[in-house]
Amino acid sequence: MEFQLDTAVPVLRRTPSVVRTLLADLPPQWIEQTEGPGTWSPFDVVGHLIHGERTDWMPRVEHLLTHGESKPFMAFDRYAQFEDSKGKTLAQLLDMFMALRADSLRRLSALELDEVDFDRPGLHPELGRVTLGQLLATWVAHDLDHIVQVARVMGRQYTRDVGPWSQYLRIIESPSSA
Repeated sequence: MEFQLDTAVPVLRRTPSVVRTLLADLPPQWIEQTEGPGTWSPFDVVGHLIHGERTDWMPRVEHLLTHGESKPFMAFDRYAQFEDSKGKTLAQLLDMFMALRADSLRRLSALELDEVDFDRPGLHPELGRVTLGQLLATWVAHDLDHIVQVARVMGRQYTRDVGPWSQYLRIIESPSSA
């Protein structure tokens, strides 16, 4: 499928609700567990999504539209959620993500972008030249990637308990084989 804003926005709009539906009011065992050292819990993923709303997606869209390739995006700290989420509850994070995403989508809509805009170039600090369309498509894919991650981390909590059915459950595969 080729990127189109009118088909991308509905996914972006639903992500906070999907994440809330998966995680709200669950016991801590579901939201605090990881897949092992160096991996993220569902709680960590929500914090990461919040950090992206604040410092990545719309800030980079606006930066690209203002500076084009003349000035690279600010680097994104993929691990900032560990400090930013300290002392917060999952309910607070879910509310924050919902509000920040709604604001991001209002800002995006206000830009009144068209297909010509999607070819506008920007400069990523590691990847080099990127386009606005690529950035927006990545935002959608990033959301979906983290929804899958949350479901995978949760599903793997029952790796031993499913017994022989593990052979039928892709979600149970080890991280190295997934």
